Amino acid sequence: MAVNLLDARGTPLEQQKFTFRELVQKPISKLDDDAFTRVRIILANGLEQQANRFQHMCSQINGELRQPLAAIRRVEHHQQTMINWLLSSDHSPIETTIGYEQVAIEATAAIAQQEPDPYLAQVYRFGLLEDFDHMYRYAALLDRVEGKDANNILQSYTDVLPGRATFDEHRHPHDDLRDHYDRKTAAPISKMNALTIMSGEYQTRDYYMNIGPTFSDPVARQLYAEIASIEEQHVTQYGSIIDPDETLLEKWLLYEANEAYNYYSFVESETNPRIKAIWERFLDYELGHLEMVKNLFMKYERRDPAEILPKTMPDPIPFESQRAFVRQTLKDEINLRTRGTEFVDKEQEGLHSREYRSHINSEGSPSNSVAEGYIWTPGTELTRQAAQA
Repeated sequence: MAVNLLDARGTPLEQQKFTFRELVQKPISKLDDDAFTRVRIILANGLEQQANRFQHMCSQINGELRQPLAAIRRVEHHQQTMINWLLSSDHSPIETTIGYEQVAIEATAAIAQQEPDPYLAQVYRFGLLEDFDHMYRYAALLDRVEGKDANNILQSYTDVLPGRATFDEHRHPHDDLRDHYDRKTAAPISKMNALTIMSGEYQTRDYYMNIGPTFSDPVARQLYAEIASIEEQHVTQYGSIIDPDETLLEKWLLYEANEAYNYYSFVESETNPRIKAIWERFLDYELGHLEMVKNLFMKYERRDPAEILPKTMPDPIPFESQRAFVRQTLKDEINLRTRGTEFVDKEQEGLHSREYRSHINSEGSPSNSVAEGYIWTPGTELTRQAAQA
């Protein structure tokens, strides 16, 4: 399916309407739907959440754009509602967490491989190994609290193994900043990749901050607090690769183009026909948003959107298991650390991060505690029942 970002008009904004019955549809099946359908749902929720957040911030600093921002933002909110309500209620909070980490691993690994800028690709690989370890820690928590096997959610697409240990991920804030791409020379896909991964990580941080206090298990409460802190580091990392000199309308144009690009990727890979129809609808909606912002860009900045946008969509994000790439990255880069914006061997890590990590871990590490003695085995709850019979 070919989509021209410069010429496509999409669904006009005034036709983008919802009823509450539409917004709350039949959810997916936790076990029967393909795991990548859930991956796409969670990622789409993060994209819409970040679009809404960005547009609220824009409205606070630009009076002229408040009306178009409000109009598009309301649709973005309803799109997020329809998407997020597709997750079924039989997902426990920890099972949903496993889904969030699968998104972080598989989407980041896919984007790292298609990223044309070597430095940005390194940024994604660095964060990937930390999300990979988070999966292992939460799988241990799922076993501890619910006696369940994380692979019921992962469906064998994603490994459950230690990555760069969460204990070692804590860094001084200055060592989480990265060099940003150059808005004048960076490829459009590089700009969209940054928005995709930042949006996914931002919603993960917010989810962990909201769900963590609801647990009674003390280790669970501490683990969510610890990994939420790392997710804040990741949002800092991915946010810092975006060029701060992009204008407000330039950024808004990229946000809308990126949402359209992601929905295009979802359409190309979705296996559930009912969910695919939602992605097709929202692709047309985002193209309608993009058309409106293109006109605002030309009106207020007197610039051609072709300066910012590619004519055609980049190749879609491949939603498929990235196990081989993750394993190779784990083998090659597990000892990588940062010093300022540079990636270095762990022996060259800066003193500030060493001191920061020493202090924050000084009264214990929840991520070490939860995984103590834990080794993932397939069919955890079934094998235990058989052994006890």
